[in-house]
Amino acid sequence: MTTSLKAACAACLFLATTAHAQTTPDANLPLWEFGLGAAALSTPSYPGADERENRVLVFPNIVYRGEVLRADRSGVNARLFSSDRAEFDIGFAGALPSDSDDVDERAGMPDLGPLIEFGPRLKLRLADMGNNRRIRAEFPLRAVIEARGGLHARGYTFEPRVAYEMAGERGVWTLETNLSVVLGDRRINRHFYEVAPQYATATRAAYAADSGLIATRLGLFGSRRVNEDVRLFGYVRYESFKGAANRDSPLHVKDSGVSGGVGVMWTFKRSGRRGSGRETVDPALM
Repeated sequence: MTTSLKAACAACLFLATTAHAQTTPDANLPLWEFGLGAAALSTPSYPGADERENRVLVFPNIVYRGEVLRADRSGVNARLFSSDRAEFDIGFAGALPSDSDDVDERAGMPDLGPLIEFGPRLKLRLADMGNNRRIRAEFPLRAVIEARGGLHARGYTFEPRVAYEMAGERGVWTLETNLSVVLGDRRINRHFYEVAPQYATATRAAYAADSGLIATRLGLFGSRRVNEDVRLFGYVRYESFKGAANRDSPLHVKDSGVSGGVGVMWTFKRSGRRGSGRETVDPALM
């Protein structure tokens, strides 16, 4: 949950979908679509880090519009309840690892392994403003698991979010801005900010992390369709760490951070069968 929770890998999952106007119901769209995507991403190694992770990724572009199982701009999830204004699902996401040898403040400490997060999420459509514009809210609660030398529980995160979305005619272009706060229990904060006594040095004091605020985020996401099969996308996200629960940790060295990325998606195969179920609260704008 950190820059880990929504930058790199999760950013690709968030952006890797085919665009359609907000008013297009699932029943008019292919049940599944498949293609490839590529993205160049830059993000802090973890929230509050001074060093950055810069990566070029190639990933599958997969969309599945089932009644329950779905893979779309929100990631992979199982939709358990849906109405015109609300949805409840169980979702999954991922995050890339960070090598401690590349982060001066973490030198000699264990690496931060890949993260897997899953859990329930409530989505609400707050307002339809016409002309493919809307305001929605999300309330995801996620369990975080680190995959490094086995699977290890790393606590829980909660990230309430409000988003404003708009799209051009037939989804030729899309734009979303969102504001969220990221809260974590003691275990996930320990994962990023605790310094056990055996890792303390003359310049890095031992530190016991506590639960609480991790970051406040403001994001901007956009895309532009080149043709029926190719779409360009980009995002930028600003994170403020002022007021963070573990701002005094020697591993927490910055008050803010910026993540960003650009990429392209190519869809080369579509199902002849139409999707099932109603339009989602946050339809596949991307």
